Amino acid sequence: MTTHIHLYNSLTRQKEPLRPLDAARVRMYVCGPTVYARPHIGNARSVVVYDVLFRLLRHVYGEAHVTYARNITDVDDKINAAAMERGISIQALTEEVTAQFHADMDALHCLRPTVEPKATEHISQIITMIEQLIARGHAYAAQGHVLFDVTSDADYGQLARRSRDEMIAGARVEVAPYKRSPGDFVLWKPASEKDDASSKFDSPWGVGRPGWHIECSAMSTTHLGESFDIHGGGADLMFPHHENECAQSRCAHPHGHYARMWVHNGFLTVSGEKMSKSLGNFITVKDLLDQGVHGEVIRFALLSTHYRKPLDWTPKLVEDAKKQLDSLYRKLSESGAGDVNVDSLFDDLNVPDYLAKLHTLSGDALRKSGEVLGLLQQNAEAWFKGNSTEDDSAIVTQIQARLEARKAKNWAESDRIRDALKAQGIILEDRPDGTTDWRRA
Repeated sequence: MTTHIHLYNSLTRQKEPLRPLDAARVRMYVCGPTVYARPHIGNARSVVVYDVLFRLLRHVYGEAHVTYARNITDVDDKINAAAMERGISIQALTEEVTAQFHADMDALHCLRPTVEPKATEHISQIITMIEQLIARGHAYAAQGHVLFDVTSDADYGQLARRSRDEMIAGARVEVAPYKRSPGDFVLWKPASEKDDASSKFDSPWGVGRPGWHIECSAMSTTHLGESFDIHGGGADLMFPHHENECAQSRCAHPHGHYARMWVHNGFLTVSGEKMSKSLGNFITVKDLLDQGVHGEVIRFALLSTHYRKPLDWTPKLVEDAKKQLDSLYRKLSESGAGDVNVDSLFDDLNVPDYLAKLHTLSGDALRKSGEVLGLLQQNAEAWFKGNSTEDDSAIVTQIQARLEARKAKNWAESDRIRDALKAQGIILEDRPDGTTDWRRA
């Protein structure tokens, strides 16, 4: 068996063995939600991917030896705008959306992270880090703002692999008279009169709130240390968010490494197009759940393509995920034993290859192997009958009547009952031993 987990490190552009700084405390940080709106399936892909990595790390190193931190950004311009639009307080909005995020990710069988820090609960740590950057000559105060001086960091652009000029040209850079350089980014910004009181904080530079990038640096350092093993997030965050995180963290703590490995999951499109409300193809997890798509089906679909590749969300993707899960749940009732072999997952989380191998297993070996992916943990009967609270006695009576008709070779009556049940959304599956299983379509 492979002895090391290998992951593609975006920083070095190659697959590398994971060698934890401390095997007794493997540490991973992932950028979490900005809680202004319900999570969409693109958000869910990232959560599911790093949930699988979290499960694999726990499988290899033990549950007690893995610390997974995923932040909640609960202070942000988008939050302010959404709260104002709805006419509610920022606190009410962020608490509501955080609860929705948890409910939706729970439905996808995602484990809660070890720690889930909130930006508003780490203002003092954010201010301390900004003060360190100013003291070391990497940041400056100007007109109520504090900005990071990108020219002060010789390694700026190392993660994105682009020059400073290329990054400035390719980014939406705010032109402001208080900036020394166009690429300088905000660490602290002044509050405006229209801002909700809960989004205003005292600081040495006046009342205001932190910039987005500094939040993650302060929270990850607080909970994982100046150096930790893995930093994850979507590929869309590589620049500017992760690049800026790298720069300010290295400069604030020059004796640390910050994240040793950077892992990024690929983009998600919908039927070949970028997901957008204007295109009418914006899909939330709640939309799918309300349509009757089971959370485990959504999870399987999100895992069906390698995490670094683009994933195109289509009705067929969902249909295929349901069919494969049906097939695997049937095999759970068969006898089977053996150890869980996670070699495919050791190879840069090759989940599609691992899923293919699940089809060769059955029984307890299949259930244990599925657990590493957060799949196949239901009772097979419950899976096929769904979580319905409907009275199934009438269905069972009709199935029994059909079995009697078949014994009597009354094929016309047998077919009539089958078709009547199908019209009710009940699918019958005849077994070789003469019995009949059923499930709701």
